[in-house]
Amino acid sequence: MAGELKEFLTTLKEKLNIIEVAGNYVSLERRGGNYWACCPFHHEKTPSFALNEADQYYHCFGCGESGDVIKFVQNMENIEFMDAVKLLAERANMQVPQTGFDSQQTVELKRKKDAILKILNECAHFYLNNLNSGKADEHVAYILKRQIPSNLVRKFGLGASLNFYDLPKYLLSKGFNRQDMIDSGAINEADGKLLDAQGGRLIYPIINAMDEVIAFGGRVLKKTDFGKYKNTKETLVFNKSKALYNINLLKKLKKEQTINEVIIVEGYMDTISLYQAGFKNVVASMGTSLTQDQARLLKRYTDNVLISYDGDTAGQKANMRGLDILKSNGLNVKVVPLTDGLDPDDMIKQRGAEGYRRCLDSAMPLIDYKLASVGRGFDLTKTDDKRRFLQEAMKIVRTSDSAAEQEDLLKSLSDKTGISYESLNRDLRSVPKVETPAPKPVERKDNSSMQDRASRFVIAAFLFGAKIAKGEDISKIHFLNGVHDIIAKYIFSKQFLEERIQPAELFEFFDEGTDEYIELTRILDYCDGNALKGEVAAKYFKDCVKQLKVAALNADITRLKSQVAQEVDDERRKDLTSRLQALINQQKKIRSGE
Repeated sequence: MAGELKEFLTTLKEKLNIIEVAGNYVSLERRGGNYWACCPFHHEKTPSFALNEADQYYHCFGCGESGDVIKFVQNMENIEFMDAVKLLAERANMQVPQTGFDSQQTVELKRKKDAILKILNECAHFYLNNLNSGKADEHVAYILKRQIPSNLVRKFGLGASLNFYDLPKYLLSKGFNRQDMIDSGAINEADGKLLDAQGGRLIYPIINAMDEVIAFGGRVLKKTDFGKYKNTKETLVFNKSKALYNINLLKKLKKEQTINEVIIVEGYMDTISLYQAGFKNVVASMGTSLTQDQARLLKRYTDNVLISYDGDTAGQKANMRGLDILKSNGLNVKVVPLTDGLDPDDMIKQRGAEGYRRCLDSAMPLIDYKLASVGRGFDLTKTDDKRRFLQEAMKIVRTSDSAAEQEDLLKSLSDKTGISYESLNRDLRSVPKVETPAPKPVERKDNSSMQDRASRFVIAAFLFGAKIAKGEDISKIHFLNGVHDIIAKYIFSKQFLEERIQPAELFEFFDEGTDEYIELTRILDYCDGNALKGEVAAKYFKDCVKQLKVAALNADITRLKSQVAQEVDDERRKDLTSRLQALINQQKKIRSGE
């Protein structure tokens, strides 16, 4: 890393407080010397994610995720390192130095990404100018028909594509690279010709939480065999499964007020209509089944989600797995009932904001919605249908972990079917529990040796200034594991210079995801200090130090034995043998505790 950039990063992190930054993403609770939260990087119900304000780093005791304030923002925003630096520099009112430090491949990737974002931003302005050019009569007519006021047209950046050819010509005139234009997803190539991928459509820019245009949604205005809506293909900056429409305005809303709940709709017009009616806490899944990434994205803004999909049967039954994914990520999910086949846009136009508010107030918990949904497929006046319905319904009831909720649901089923509660309750006991889809459990497999475990404990004691390490000299301990050796030398250098040890600096030594980084997270598992206190810890520390010293001597003894066996010169062999015996005697003394 270039010296100028390293100095800049040090100053940047000194100006920032990881607690203040993290507080914009997760709910923090102070306990002891640390702040705690449920980990934003894996699903958990009991907080195991700790943030150390004094040393400015975070560590999850569940999944092992660790890092400094830059790494935190990088992971939360799902952005590159330098993008996180720029975001934090803006927060700290600092100018990022123009210093080259990346590999050639990284530089090209960054150039490509920046070029794509510039192209998409230029496209958005081009489409907007088209809409205001006086040549977009059909597009304007559609906007007027859908009753979208001019202020929202501007806020959502709506635009118009007039044909297939003007946009590529315009971008070329601006000097953009032909391949970059194609890679942006805004331009297609057919028979060597460049075409507007959204040719002739009404344009909805898709903007990320960083206020960057990353893609477009386009709606046809004439009858066609093609789908009404079309999204930009996946690119370097756009992955549909990780994006939510209107997340940029939701982020701005969070800065203004607490967001108690987020409404999820299917499409662009539903989003705009609800926003216009005062429901600014709305995002759209853009017609896709909800994903783990989207669930984690939502979790940054709220714990409560209201699903407001179309009122038709297909819309109500769609994406059930996606709803389970939201729940499995710790979100409280309710489903908004919309009647008469209406979608949220229709509901607002026909019954107004108050009518839609009543729908929100009657939102059903996910498990109740599942029961109502499965019931639509059966005629309960027919015995066979009733029995099949109960078979399916009991499976759903069985997924509940709450005895009180199960009782309430069984009473509801009893009223609906005429079967006694007692009978249903007996039958429920024989129904095997089928778990809802859940994120893969966090697995931190640790097949390390006793020696590595001892090394971690000893390193942690020095790193976190534990009393049990007083009187021991880390420079006299030889660590066979390379990672432990690097950290030990860092600790010794700080002690030698009489400087305070900063654990956060260790994240600069190892790249995330490497074996070295994972080993560092194992050491950080001791960062709360509780395992490093008391008589038991003190005895274990001494035993670990002894074990490491014996192991280091054993490695030297093995090496010398090999040299003695191969040595042909008598004098040299005698000298080696003498040194070997000295090491054996030293090892015996350590083992005996002398």
